[in-house]
Amino acid sequence: MWLLVFIILALIVGFFVLPRIRLHYVLTKAFPSAYSKILRQNVRGYSRMPTHLQMQLKRKIRQFLHEKTFVGCAGLEITDEIRLTIAAKACLLLLNREIAVYPKLTHILVYPGAFIAQRQQLAAGGIVTHTNQTLSGESWSDGRVILAWDQIITNTFQDDFEHDVVIHEFAHQLDSEDGSANGAPVLQTTAAYRSWSQVMEQEFTRLQNALANNEMTLIDPYGATNPAEFFAVSSETFFQKSHQLAQYHPALFALLKAYYCVDPREWH
Repeated sequence: MWLLVFIILALIVGFFVLPRIRLHYVLTKAFPSAYSKILRQNVRGYSRMPTHLQMQLKRKIRQFLHEKTFVGCAGLEITDEIRLTIAAKACLLLLNREIAVYPKLTHILVYPGAFIAQRQQLAAGGIVTHTNQTLSGESWSDGRVILAWDQIITNTFQDDFEHDVVIHEFAHQLDSEDGSANGAPVLQTTAAYRSWSQVMEQEFTRLQNALANNEMTLIDPYGATNPAEFFAVSSETFFQKSHQLAQYHPALFALLKAYYCVDPREWH
């Protein structure tokens, strides 16, 4: 009897208590100055962010690095710069919100450049064809995100570049937290879902119509693929081109501002 009680208590301590103690220890450690330097160099607008947001970001970065495993692929050696840059960009999406740090995510696989993903397609007559697709990022619901480092670091130093593969793929992670990647992340109320559906549907249709008429668009055309990609691409635009999005798509900007609980115009 006592042995059984001891085993149960040991399991509780091992699975619930010790992880919290370790996380608390990690979060109370000082943020290395070398890490702060990487943030200033590789995260656009970090130096202009309000101090309280910088502190929040550092705390979430520490938790992210503590909980997630980085894996270098195709010979890439994982460095502090790679880990910090990816963690910071991913955690931008979590500021001002008391939510878990990507609870379903366990591994970030990083390639030196674009990688090949195999795809199966079902053709007419039930014929399955195999194709190779070149990608710079991919988000999976099994706990993995795959990224191309050269796309991350190159885009960092292009001030007029609206694409950010990290923001894109981690928006997909948020989208799929409820088990379905459909362009609607977890929201708090039924009214919020109604508002989200209305604005997103209008803006998604607006993008599709603009492309059909060969018009230039602020939002990347890839967003017209489906609602999930529209959310991910819109998130990129929100964080990278916040002033332009607020000017030309005010309803979409307001919706994303309410969801992400930040206004990137404050530091861009």
